[in-house]
Amino acid sequence: MNEIKNHGKKWIYWFSLAVAIIVVYKAFDNFGDVVGTVFKFFDIITPFLVGIFISYLLYMPCKKIEEAYSKSKSKIIARKSKGLGILTVYLIILLLLVILINFILPVVFASVVDLINNIQNYYEIAINKYNNLPDDNILKSDIVNDLIKNIQNLNIKQYFKLDKILEYVMSAIDAVTGLFDVVVSVIVSVYILAERKQIITGVKKFAEAMFKEKTYKNLGKYFDNSNQIFFKFIASQFLDAIIVGILVTIAMTIMGIKYAPLLGFLIGLFNMIPYIGAIIAVAISAIITLITGGLSQAIWMLIVVIILQQIDANIINPKIIGQSLKISPLLVIFAITVGGAYFGIIGMFLAVPAIAVIRILVEDYMEYKIAMKKQIN
Repeated sequence: MNEIKNHGKKWIYWFSLAVAIIVVYKAFDNFGDVVGTVFKFFDIITPFLVGIFISYLLYMPCKKIEEAYSKSKSKIIARKSKGLGILTVYLIILLLLVILINFILPVVFASVVDLINNIQNYYEIAINKYNNLPDDNILKSDIVNDLIKNIQNLNIKQYFKLDKILEYVMSAIDAVTGLFDVVVSVIVSVYILAERKQIITGVKKFAEAMFKEKTYKNLGKYFDNSNQIFFKFIASQFLDAIIVGILVTIAMTIMGIKYAPLLGFLIGLFNMIPYIGAIIAVAISAIITLITGGLSQAIWMLIVVIILQQIDANIINPKIIGQSLKISPLLVIFAITVGGAYFGIIGMFLAVPAIAVIRILVEDYMEYKIAMKKQIN
């Protein structure tokens, strides 16, 4: 009897192995079809993934507003606090979108159009200014001369045709933000936010059932720490970027700098990327101001923007963030470089909270190994 059972187990093992080999072979034999199927599947569930991401970003604001409504003296408001919290958050987002579309984007877009239309003239002005520099000027090196000779005969404007840029932008928007996908994503995010407590409870029960008690507790701890880091970083950087962009735009407008809304928007946006983003945005703004307003205006612009950034770094940003992530600037720059190389702008933005989470994991692992060595000794 035991011999028959053992024979049956061996037969099942070899049969399963043969099926697995055939499946793997067929997958590689039709690799293109498999990849196409996988991409099609992800394309289908993209609205759901976007909805999950939206609900994740809005989780903390909904929670805070719901807590505020639950403390209301009105029993009706307190009882409907969850629904009112979700409704309030989406109304705030809608209001911000209306302000962005009707007041901010038209001004920025007008600056972009004017810059594109005049970029050939600005290019020629820059070349003429360079040619008028003394021969012993540090900028008149062989490398710069060779670079200018290579691009001097190019029509710069042809690379910035407005109709082409609009065509690319509209194609990208059509590809990722179809009306149906947007509606589905919003609906999914609303349902997730409405049922967030049940979802969190279900995930915790699943983790508790699947893992040992120690592993389950560690996963809970790291999940909570990661959430706090990501929420704090994303929310604070976004708010800080808005404040910096507004302050820089007002300062540049007072100084009479051309394209002030565009440059302020650019500096505010890039300010979301620590260290490197601010440097890149200010450098681009300085070059544009130098060409459009001259050397003295560019210098004054740099002075004012640097002062505003120092105020932001030492007063505004710490007030918004509270305790910093306590990461070395060198590690931040390394994380941004790696994140940008592999995942582009999104990678640069998310690199800082990601490296903060990794740092916590590494530090806890080192402490664990040190404690184990002490126990052995």
